[in-house]
This record gives sequence, C-alpha cells and structure tokens, in this order.
Amino acid sequence: MTNTPIQTSRDWLGSVRTSLLAWWMPKVAILAGLFVPMSARAVIWIIALIWMGTACLLNAKRCNRTHCRYTGPYYLAMIVPVFVLGIGVVSAGIYGWISLGLFIVGGSGLIWWATERTWGKFSMRAGRSSLRDVFGGQKRRL
Repeated sequence: MTNTPIQTSRDWLGSVRTSLLAWWMPKVAILAGLFVPMSARAVIWIIALIWMGTACLLNAKRCNRTHCRYTGPYYLAMIVPVFVLGIGVVSAGIYGWISLGLFIVGGSGLIWWATERTWGKFSMRAGRSSLRDVFGGQKRRL
C-alpha cells in the first residue's frame, strides 16, 4: 500500500502534539490512576479509554489509518472490565488493576502491530479519490 501525502498529513499519529494529546496523555492518566482510590481510578480509566477510543475512530475516519479502525473499538470495549472492577462486581486488588492495564496497553500494541503488518499503514478507500491517490492524481479505469 502506498502512503500518500494527503493521508500522512491528516494522520494525527504524524503530529507529536496530537499524538501526545490523543493517546499518550490518557495512557499516563491510566498509569497515574493506579495511585488513587479504586472509584477514582475507574473514572479516570473510563474517561481515558473513551478519549483514546474516540480519537482512534476519528483518526481512522480522517486518514484511514488501519490500526485505528480496530484499536478504537478495542479501547471502548475495555471500558466494560474497568467498569466491572470499579463497581466491585469482581474483586481485584492492585495487581488485578495492573494486569488489566497491561492487557489494555499490550492489546492495543498487538492490534497495531498485527493490523499494520497484515494490511499496511493505511487501508484503501473505495471510490475515485483512492484511485487518484494511488495513481498520482490520474484517473484510471480498472
């Protein structure tokens, strides 16, 4: 797959500032949440997961970044186990929370690696604009 300038320039991962704001600050908040009481930790983690999941979905829509199409829903799905631990349905100490945090971060890293290795950094969009991107602005018929 080709990485077109249009896709790269619209990719939030290409900007240090937006990458920090969209993904790294929430990950730091998740880490910092380990040092606060469980109820506050659950709220911090849920907000961070909503933030990162939404950022991934918006980035996937902006530039068709392959892994963002999968990590967005993954982050949003990880709200469920955080909520379950947070309201005490399942009892877990700090090691349970650390394990869940490692699962969240490790899982998103695995999704990133597997999807971009398999399908490339950007996915093909259907339609003429994709063909123009791939063939350098020239219209071609298949």
